[in-house]
Amino acid sequence: MRNATVRKPAPAPASAEEGSGAGGVTAVTRALSLMEAFAVGEASLPLAELSRRTGMHKTTVLRLARTLAQSGYMVQREDGAWRLGPATGWLGARYQAGFDVNNAVEPALRQLSIATGESASFYAREGDSRACISRVEGPQAVRHHVRIGERLPLDKGAPGKVILAFMGEKGKEYERIRQRGYHISMGEREPEVASVAAPVFGLSWRLLGSMCISGPVARLSQKKLEAHAKTVIAAANQLSYALAGSVTGETPGVVSTWHP
Repeated sequence: MRNATVRKPAPAPASAEEGSGAGGVTAVTRALSLMEAFAVGEASLPLAELSRRTGMHKTTVLRLARTLAQSGYMVQREDGAWRLGPATGWLGARYQAGFDVNNAVEPALRQLSIATGESASFYAREGDSRACISRVEGPQAVRHHVRIGERLPLDKGAPGKVILAFMGEKGKEYERIRQRGYHISMGEREPEVASVAAPVFGLSWRLLGSMCISGPVARLSQKKLEAHAKTVIAAANQLSYALAGSVTGETPGVVSTWHP
């Protein structure tokens, strides 16, 4: 009697949803894109619209939505449309509770200081003044000094005027600041200090404050500040994206408005 040859079953082919080629899981990426399809203020979306926005087939969208609904991340209404579920709110609340803005601000200021060779600061409004929340000193021996926590006028200096402008202050000067997306000051608060600032936004694209570089007028001429303005705007934009999320319909028009 001959020995029977036992054939081992061939390994099952990897599912297309097992990986996305970069160590990720395609199904997870698709599920996240489905939840991100909702714009701010949209209560619900029909299946066809979710399919159109995500570029996925309706059957795929339906399968993902039902899976997310099991954990409370999506809810189907009686009319068949889908909305985000309560679990997304809990996730957002946990994010806000555990997020320290300085974890993002300080590295951004450090990069800005390296890029410009000047001291970089982040200011937030406190009542009728602005307070220096975070600061990175530049490499220059002669520089403008500000202590963290120090309060300065809102209506004098580039950082304060940017805050006022993007909080809706009326006047031609503030309208120009909103249109440009930045402000330059030369000796507004102190005769020998020059600065250029741009706005920084947080969650739901609400103004958090302003980011600036500053230094002595003798080194920072109007022309040099104009040249640095592009770098300051780019840094403020990147910090805003990090704090507020990706660009959406709610993104303020000032972000990425620089035209050389």
